Amino acid sequence: MNPVVSQRGISWPAFGVVVVLAALAPLVFTDFFVSVILTKALWLGVAAASLIFLSAYGGMVSLAQMGLLGVAGMTFANLVAADGGNPAEWSPWLAAIAALVVATAVGLGFGLIAARSEGIYFLMITLAFSVLVFYFFSQVTQLSGFGGVNNLDLPGLVGNPGRDPQPLYYTTLVASVLVFLALKYVSRTPFGLAFQGQRDEPARMRALGFHVTRHRMLAFTLAALVAGIAGLLSVWYNRRISPGSINLEWTINILIIAVVGGLYRLEGAWVGALVYALIDNYSRKWVPDVGEVLGPARFNTIIGIVFLVIVLISPGGLVGLWEQARDRIRRPGRGAEGPPPQQLSTEVP
Repeated sequence: MNPVVSQRGISWPAFGVVVVLAALAPLVFTDFFVSVILTKALWLGVAAASLIFLSAYGGMVSLAQMGLLGVAGMTFANLVAADGGNPAEWSPWLAAIAALVVATAVGLGFGLIAARSEGIYFLMITLAFSVLVFYFFSQVTQLSGFGGVNNLDLPGLVGNPGRDPQPLYYTTLVASVLVFLALKYVSRTPFGLAFQGQRDEPARMRALGFHVTRHRMLAFTLAALVAGIAGLLSVWYNRRISPGSINLEWTINILIIAVVGGLYRLEGAWVGALVYALIDNYSRKWVPDVGEVLGPARFNTIIGIVFLVIVLISPGGLVGLWEQARDRIRRPGRGAEGPPPQQLSTEVP
């Protein structure tokens, strides 16, 4: 059953302010914060956006996105000059295009299978895809190396992120903005509207002559392309990739990011990713190691608690909490009754 989601379009002034503030961030924050927090949050947000697009507009919660990210990352790593794997020493830009093509093609193949299932069956099939990719690269060491593929040759546009993180940050920021706008645009096209229709009334859409399975397959392929972009950004950020970078833990982390930010709003992808990056980096400072109660795994404890709290109090994640608070401020005294019926819709903006 799909949740009731408020029918609000994007606030373009607010979006513009956020983009401008993000563009000015390197002038305010240290290189460490820009690299370890903001850049990481941006590419994780792109990965989570590929999941949220399928979930919000099609009711398809996919756990295959990290596997598709890994396909793009491993393809790029094996096509450029690198240590480990089977480097072909292509031009980084040509390798990037090839990586996106391969990830999209694999996504099309996965979509042909997964699009015929729904609900928990779709979830489990996509989880199987992610596990399949992980074990494939774990066992085919000719591609993944024995310690991963390291010291990748990067495009000149991103420079050397270790010495100067700003070029990669701005590249990742532009990619994030383009992905967000593209997915918003697709959601308003006839294809996107039909995709939302099959989410709510698949039987009726079939009766109207729509090929529901084909729509789901094509949407899955588009989400694979977005996951592939995240894969490129991740290997540019880390300058390496290994099977451990795309294991089951990371598959679950992408789902956690999406749920914490808001599983039914695209904005939630980057909100959840920023919260994740902050907790990941500062959990040792925020939670002192008192008597070794939490130990080195305190990050998992904290993010697990945050995840449970969000699930319990706000199915719409942090974006949903913000919208609820804004509604109460704008309509004082109506919090218990909720917004008027005419402002509620099952359509996702």
